[in-house]
Amino acid sequence: MIEAAMIWNEPNNKSHWDPEIDPDWARFAEMATGAAKAIRATHPTLPRVLGGISPIDPGFIRNMAGRGVLDHVDAVAVHGFPLDWNLWQIDEWPEKIAEIEAVTTLPVWVSEVGVSSFGAEEVQLWGLARTAALLTGRAPRIHWYSLYDLPRAWEATTRHREAEGSSYYRHFAMGLLREDGTPKLALEEFARQTPALGLCQWFHFLDHRLDEAVAWMRRLGVRHLRTGLSWADSFRPDALHWFDRQMAALADFDVTVTFCFTPEHRGIAPHHTSPPLNPEEFAAFCASMVARYAARSASSSEPG
Repeated sequence: MIEAAMIWNEPNNKSHWDPEIDPDWARFAEMATGAAKAIRATHPTLPRVLGGISPIDPGFIRNMAGRGVLDHVDAVAVHGFPLDWNLWQIDEWPEKIAEIEAVTTLPVWVSEVGVSSFGAEEVQLWGLARTAALLTGRAPRIHWYSLYDLPRAWEATTRHREAEGSSYYRHFAMGLLREDGTPKLALEEFARQTPALGLCQWFHFLDHRLDEAVAWMRRLGVRHLRTGLSWADSFRPDALHWFDRQMAALADFDVTVTFCFTPEHRGIAPHHTSPPLNPEEFAAFCASMVARYAARSASSSEPG
């Protein structure tokens, strides 16, 4: 079942929102507020979560509060990767959450946290255990990123790709399973941490890993899953057939569905990071997905 709707992904990260078009996030705030209202009108009890921020920036949350966005969501979320990309140490996790709690009374979810095995699988194993020790009981939701390594034939969602050096290639080594589906050292430790730790696993359009992923998540004792439904993908042929298949496969989990990614022909610029020309179209997409996949009769509890 769908337990929450998340509005966008890393809106303060230039790989997911274009700061040149929207330097003060006024367009994002308009879009997010409209989407939140549309979700509430469609489903009166489904929790709405502001897309996880990266970097963890209290100033961005204050901006969203000032623009009224936080009046229309039930939780905010953060992403953190201190062993790979962030300029802070892993033991600072409680402080990072406290920084956000200091500027909002809303619950703070950790909707992505992970460690790559880029340098060594032992680093990922240690990082997972340490992350669990620091965050379990500290945040209402903790989603480990991710189950699978990103296939090398695909592209990571960044602005500059290979020009980022090792920072780019770390994207491909975040899984508990290798690209071929074989386990890494950290997999057994993750199983010891469920269901307190959930998963964040993005499924690409017609993703060949879906059924195998479901089998692994059941085996690992996963209860909470975060994934996405792409507004951009909704314009592909047979998109609804794929969305139906994906959501049916995930029906046994408590799913936070992230709505994001601007279709090229619907953006101010022809890119998935662009603000939409018409934010009401994004709101309509969110509402239609909630109507299709979130049963109104299901009980929903407020986050936190």
